[in-house]
Amino acid sequence: MNTTPKRALITGITGQDGSYLAELLLAKGYEVHGLIRRSSSFNTMRIDHLYRDSHDPELKLHLHFGELTDSSRLVTLLAEIQPDEVYNLAAQSHVRVSFDEPEYTGDTTGLGTVRLLEAIRSANVACRFYQASSSEMFGASPPPQNEDTPFYPRSPYGVAKVYSYWITKNYREAYGMFASNGILFNHESPRRGGTFVTRKITRAVARIAAGEQDALYMGNLDAVRDWGYAPEYVEGMWRMLQADEPTDFVLATNTAYTVKDFLRFSFEHAGLDWEKYVRFDERYLRPTEVDSLIGDPAKAHDVLGWRPGVLTPQLARIMVDADVEALKVEHGHFVDQVVSAD
Repeated sequence: MNTTPKRALITGITGQDGSYLAELLLAKGYEVHGLIRRSSSFNTMRIDHLYRDSHDPELKLHLHFGELTDSSRLVTLLAEIQPDEVYNLAAQSHVRVSFDEPEYTGDTTGLGTVRLLEAIRSANVACRFYQASSSEMFGASPPPQNEDTPFYPRSPYGVAKVYSYWITKNYREAYGMFASNGILFNHESPRRGGTFVTRKITRAVARIAAGEQDALYMGNLDAVRDWGYAPEYVEGMWRMLQADEPTDFVLATNTAYTVKDFLRFSFEHAGLDWEKYVRFDERYLRPTEVDSLIGDPAKAHDVLGWRPGVLTPQLARIMVDADVEALKVEHGHFVDQVVSAD
């Protein structure tokens, strides 16, 4: 009986999805390898709780320096690691920032995918490949959106993701690779970056409730989104690579809420009236807006048995509670430092 654990490579392991996926795979007994960018400052906060001394013989999490812009490094790493599964989660993933840095977004979010696919092919690695596609690819196409909905991206990020989607499908058809696209609608958590709208809101709620912030500046409050819970979505990623055949899946909750709704859920959970604190700032508007993204995950239900459990109202409460606790911890560290200094 073969007891060798499965081996997975995750690009973007230090991000929200990468950290939850690493947890999931480690819990399933995988040996997990993560690609991280070299930086003068530590950027592994989301996975620090998973990492142990590199000299530990039981170590199952391994981190490697590399970038999706460096083809030769990708080939070398893949040949060395020989993963059974590759999850490509790395990207410049902030939609608003993609308007300011369209070339960089195209290079990492778009061309980074073909570099990784070509590295798998060049290194002759027999693995299953997951591409993190995005609901932003649908853009202006009317909801609800499913796997057959035409793409109409409205940002450089969305355009780059469309390229990645099609190149993944092309490598599947041209070279017989087990390569699947997961078209994930918005999925959030307490690990979401602070500049993304949901986390920006919940962090502000915690600070306003603590008397440390007076106002929250926002852009378009009428945008409609389908928000789910990130830990549930990474399980969907894993299920896609356990399927009998490679194909593409939408993961979503099939529910619709506005940014204004998310504001209301978050502020009300802290006993606050959002209208007293929220201000408009046109700097947060996109040059082209995406009005409504609502996903139809019927295929994932039927084929993968995947179903979301956390919907937007509960998600907002989870994130507010986490940010309130994080602020308490931050204050506790500050008090400890002051006492130590005395």
